[in-house]
Amino acid sequence: MLIEIRVPDLGHAANEAILVCWHRQPGESVAQGDPIADVMTDKVNVEIASPASGTLAGQRAAPDDRVAVGAVIATLEAAS
Repeated sequence: MLIEIRVPDLGHAANEAILVCWHRQPGESVAQGDPIADVMTDKVNVEIASPASGTLAGQRAAPDDRVAVGAVIATLEAAS
């Protein structure tokens, strides 16, 4: 099953963030809770964790891209 990984609610009225870096690349295995990417706003840095175990299927944003809260930044092929 393909799972969409989205930018989480960042609180404090933030509507977008900047993708800082990827911790995993497409094709790499991840366990639930593993860090996938980091995003930042002017007030907070947030590590986005994998919602399930599986394989990172794709990335939809690059470092330094502005990404909206709720936007899909990656997809994960969940382990069965």
